[in-house]
Amino acid sequence: MTLNELYRSLLKTASEKGAGAEIEELKSDDFDQRQLDCLLHPERYAPVWHFGECSCPEGKTPCVASCIFSAIVRDESGQVVIATEKCVGCAACVEACKSGRLTASKDILPALYAIKNAKGPVYAMIAPAFIGQYSRDVTPGKLRSAFKKIGFTGMVEVALFADILTLKEALEFDKKIPKYQDFMITSCCCPIWIAMIRKIYSEFIPYVPGSVSPMVACGRSIKRLEPEAVTIFIGPCIAKKAEAREKDIADAVDFVLTFEETKDIFDAFHVDPSKEEEDSRDHSSRAGRIYARTGGVSEAVQKTVESLNPSRKIAVKARQADGVPACKALLNELKEGKIAANFLEGMGCVGGCVGGPKAIIGKDEGRENVNDYGNLAPHLTPVDNPYVINLLNRIGLDSVERLLEDSDIFTRHFE
Repeated sequence: MTLNELYRSLLKTASEKGAGAEIEELKSDDFDQRQLDCLLHPERYAPVWHFGECSCPEGKTPCVASCIFSAIVRDESGQVVIATEKCVGCAACVEACKSGRLTASKDILPALYAIKNAKGPVYAMIAPAFIGQYSRDVTPGKLRSAFKKIGFTGMVEVALFADILTLKEALEFDKKIPKYQDFMITSCCCPIWIAMIRKIYSEFIPYVPGSVSPMVACGRSIKRLEPEAVTIFIGPCIAKKAEAREKDIADAVDFVLTFEETKDIFDAFHVDPSKEEEDSRDHSSRAGRIYARTGGVSEAVQKTVESLNPSRKIAVKARQADGVPACKALLNELKEGKIAANFLEGMGCVGGCVGGPKAIIGKDEGRENVNDYGNLAPHLTPVDNPYVINLLNRIGLDSVERLLEDSDIFTRHFE
């Protein structure tokens, strides 16, 4: 039995008998025990799994060569090994492997078990790239109803927390540029970009503002308001699985699922989001919604800085890079002193989050959908969005400026 066959069988059983049910029809010799353990306990492994023996000749292993984080090596027997503590889930190795022995982790089974057995509410935290992923007919309100149908208490748009992080980074920019430093590197979106800076270009850490990602901000805020809540992030990204496990922010997100994984759940539970009822509660501004595509963070911060300080003489002059090679090139330019920009944005996937490895639709269509959804927002920036102030008050911050003083929910201390 292949990994995919085992996965489908367990998912089918979970939908029919309930998550956590015994799989009596499967005999121990029908499947690989390591595959089963990966599916039941993905947290024990890297966000990319390797099964089978590597057939590539020594010194000619595409997956090893593709990993800029040195997370893939050959052991003493010559087999490929993925280092859990080094793998950031960029998925370059999956694309490079021609034998199909590498695959992204699947966290569905423990997530479904948590949904069924949760003591508190369970929230689907949906990434800004979600619009149009399941079909053009699936509105945010219908998607919220679909999640409720499979056991979630509700759905929260992470774009609202992108609003908050936009505001935080705009305040940082207005305070520091050019008074204390010449440029700033955004920290609040892509885990691959941040991993590159922390592990390869660490000399630039002082220029990275201490902001958590919108995913972490969302999870922490939910748990601040409802301590027993289970938080499940849903997006196009494998790297978010690794981010959610990092020790200093592991308190925020309990599980990370991809758009592909949630589509598998909808199919297994016979739920068609396009046919569900509307349950709309959209609170994000355009700034938060466009985070999902390249240039979105820069544009959001630029517009927010302008709203915060209309008389400011030095504007946001941004440079963006999408895809790991382009990110490396941008940081190398910075290293050589060739950058004139004062705000640098990097996305590990070409096109931004809409180009993530587990997006269901193509990046061009995804970008168009994100822009359209952003244009429908009732507010242009978080400065205009009353829900931002309301949420900050609910979690104990009585003013926007307190975002720069906060040290336990939206702030991260990079090393």
